Amino acid sequence: MKNLALLLSLIVCLIGFTFSCSETAEPRKPNILFISIDDLRPALGAYDDQAVITPNLDIFAGEGMTFRQTFCQSAVCAPSRASLMTGIRPDSTRVWHLGDKFREINPQTVTMPQYFSRFGYHTVNIGKIFHNYMPDSVSWDEPDLRPAQYLQPEWLGRDGETFYISEEVQKSQEIKRDSLLKLRPIRYADGWNTGPAWEAADVHDTLYFDGAQTELAKRTLSRLSKMNQPFYLGLGYFRPHLPFTAPKKYWDLYDPEEIPVAPNPNLPEDAPVLTMNSMYELRHYDGFNHIGHPTSDFRMNEDTARILKHGYYASVSYVDALFGDLVKHMKDLGIYENTIIIVWGDHGWKLGDHNSWGKMTNYNIDLQVPMMIRYPGQKKRGVQTFAITELIDMFPSICELAGVKIPDYMQGTSFVPLLENPDLPWKKAAFSQFHRRPRVSADGGRYMGYSINTPDHHYIEWYTWDHTTGTRGEFVRAELYDRQNDPHEKVNIAGKEENEDLILQLSEQLAGGWRKALPGDI
Repeated sequence: MKNLALLLSLIVCLIGFTFSCSETAEPRKPNILFISIDDLRPALGAYDDQAVITPNLDIFAGEGMTFRQTFCQSAVCAPSRASLMTGIRPDSTRVWHLGDKFREINPQTVTMPQYFSRFGYHTVNIGKIFHNYMPDSVSWDEPDLRPAQYLQPEWLGRDGETFYISEEVQKSQEIKRDSLLKLRPIRYADGWNTGPAWEAADVHDTLYFDGAQTELAKRTLSRLSKMNQPFYLGLGYFRPHLPFTAPKKYWDLYDPEEIPVAPNPNLPEDAPVLTMNSMYELRHYDGFNHIGHPTSDFRMNEDTARILKHGYYASVSYVDALFGDLVKHMKDLGIYENTIIIVWGDHGWKLGDHNSWGKMTNYNIDLQVPMMIRYPGQKKRGVQTFAITELIDMFPSICELAGVKIPDYMQGTSFVPLLENPDLPWKKAAFSQFHRRPRVSADGGRYMGYSINTPDHHYIEWYTWDHTTGTRGEFVRAELYDRQNDPHEKVNIAGKEENEDLILQLSEQLAGGWRKALPGDI
């Protein structure tokens, strides 16, 4: 009996010790799902776009926070993504155009997933998080996962945006690629970025690249959900980047005659010619090699413009459906509620705006982007904020939400206070910039344009630029737009005499930089 009593006593003590440990153990950190949608301007129902069909992202917006005034730091993939993934701005990353590689420029760079890995997160990359296939294996515990059918050796340098269903197009791509690589062996997209600008194959969602990688993401989430540590999954969708390839059923959602054309089809009045990109991205696709520079007499005919815009919207609806499928899978796994989910576009995209198609300007059609977030324990849901935010704010914000120390070198600002109070007085301005290179500039010059967006105005200063030293030279031109009365930026009012004092004030604010635009209580 004594032995039995002693055994029972030990069991009671052990149970008590176990409960005591459970009570004091640190709770598991939330998972992170970090979703990039390439070239996505705020063409979502949640952003009051009346033409687009995006039910799943709209539902998501109804469950979280929608940021209505978010700006990228540079309106092209590599600089924008390098900035937001490192938490520092383009003049600090020194990534100013597509060919710049942040890891070569600064091998010691610490990226967001790399940082979270130090705090116990298992980090996984699927799709386009850094610029195209710059997977940056240093950043991830599992870098550059791809669907098995796309793992052919000759495709390892190929981008997910370049795949078509048509066998005829595929054969044409191979022939063109062979010819291109003979002329120059190192090329964008490894030479595969040829073919038609759109495709609407009547196939299952999973037969296009984004659908296949969504299936891979679902399988990966099933595996990660069983791990004893939190995960950080970066999932980068390639659509709606050109070419606009999406299953036919998403094209069928739209009547192209009901899709509105651009409200600002002309260059801004009195804008300098150096502001515009050459549309070389679209010119790579079949039937568009003849298009002129936006500053020329070129005009896209309305039928073609409607097809392009139709393709963009169909691609957005396709990604929306894939996102909805992914969310459903997370709910089935029981991990949806304990996951921080943030969805963002890396920059905007002109759909005939300013007589152009593409990005690569300092205009707000290219700078403004969607950003939405849902997180565990969120008190205010289905709300919006019109406070000025920037993509560079994501790194410190996710740190704060996850209970991870914010690095002290961050050049963005945690937007977590806005999640509690969407109307809180916030940043006085957002800062962006763009490097205009000679081969795409209408006048053959090289420039850097610095942009500041305040609630009421958008001001831009253009300077000559020395790309070898990364320094600006002489002041060239200024642009000023009235955001309240001219939201589509139709008229540059920098040359009006009555705006001289305003320009002086905005120029000083631009020179003061992001530190002087922080919220007053930071």
